[in-house]
Amino acid sequence: MKSKLLPILLTGMTLGTAWAIRGQFGHEQGAAWAGGIACLFLIVFAKRKEWISGGLKASLLGAVGWGLGGMMSYGQLVGYGRMNDFPNVAYALLTMFIVGGLYGFLGGGLFGLGIQESSSGKKVAWHLVMVELMAGAVIFYYLVIEQLGILMTPPRSEAWAVCAGAAIALAYFCRRNGYSAPMKVAIYSGLGAGFGFAFGEFLLVMGNVSGLKFNFWNVMEYSLGFFGGVGMAYSALTADFGSQEPSAVSRSTSVAWPVFGLMALIPFIVWQQSFWEKDLLPTYQIVMPSDPAFWANMAIALTFVGFLVTLISGLAISKKWKHSSDIDRFALIKWSGIILFGVYLLYTFLTTGSHLSFYRPEQFLYLVNFAVILALIPLCTTEFGPFSFHPQKALRLFVGILVGLLILSAVAVGSHDGLKGATGRFGAVVVED
Repeated sequence: MKSKLLPILLTGMTLGTAWAIRGQFGHEQGAAWAGGIACLFLIVFAKRKEWISGGLKASLLGAVGWGLGGMMSYGQLVGYGRMNDFPNVAYALLTMFIVGGLYGFLGGGLFGLGIQESSSGKKVAWHLVMVELMAGAVIFYYLVIEQLGILMTPPRSEAWAVCAGAAIALAYFCRRNGYSAPMKVAIYSGLGAGFGFAFGEFLLVMGNVSGLKFNFWNVMEYSLGFFGGVGMAYSALTADFGSQEPSAVSRSTSVAWPVFGLMALIPFIVWQQSFWEKDLLPTYQIVMPSDPAFWANMAIALTFVGFLVTLISGLAISKKWKHSSDIDRFALIKWSGIILFGVYLLYTFLTTGSHLSFYRPEQFLYLVNFAVILALIPLCTTEFGPFSFHPQKALRLFVGILVGLLILSAVAVGSHDGLKGATGRFGAVVVED
């Protein structure tokens, strides 16, 4: 287990940093970019030969899974956590656990299925996966929300039920087809991300109580990513995905569509949705009041250059992949992750204007995390010893997390008399200044 500690921690740092960056963009595309980065780097940290051939495909699937959760609303839940009574705060932390858990379950589960296919050489019925996820999402949403009226985040969107239905369908698919390793990755990724989001809400409250001038919302986002990444890495590194028979017929090595999704589609959607002059002007009017329009348009141009970098890199990677050895393909996966991470860093600096000011100190901590991750990659080992998946252990961890969150709720309630922006789920009013 000691040999796996560094890859696990580095995956947590990677997803934590990328998820904190994701906070500047939000929605499905921002979450997908962060999830894709983490999956690529986990493959790099693991250095498992059998993960290489399908690594880019698995990373795109992981990106899709982590991105699906981007449709969920949780701002209202954060408001509940600012209250000073136990029912509201406990409700906030437990429902944040659900939201974070759905992010991780879908992201980890789809990534795990991709690794399963790469390791075993047996094709996963992806058409059934997608159809069943969609069916589960629709059925669960209309049953729970429309028919039973069980609302978690009123009056905000109840899209959590869409993700919950998809997660149930994914679990059923894995169980029905004997995919215990992907199921393990889904469960522990979900437990990690769920705990991370709820614990991050606790840290947000404590940070507000402390009065320190820091972006504690970003701390909450980092917490989700860190613990979600730890859960995904631990479970993937200790799962038994099987191995491909030497006599198995090699499948096509084309990576055109995984590369297109990771290196072109996701970056383009983030650029197209996030970088408009009208959206950047308010920020640059504060950062560079002398000529905000110039700097806003400069940011738009530079981020488009960043998109071109990912696009051109993707074309080069796709072209080189087919005739490359496993060593060369591993290097291509590594460079895919580095390029995506680097451009995501560029985007967060340009959208916040923090490259022109030190008003957002957490932005510079991203650079420190990035440097540490790259520096420690060579120290990751390749010793592995898969452990059998025991659902009872996961259940005990689940119960322990719930008890821990209730304790944290009590601590949070006793730390203040109500915070600005507090909203009661059970009839209380918003706390004013």
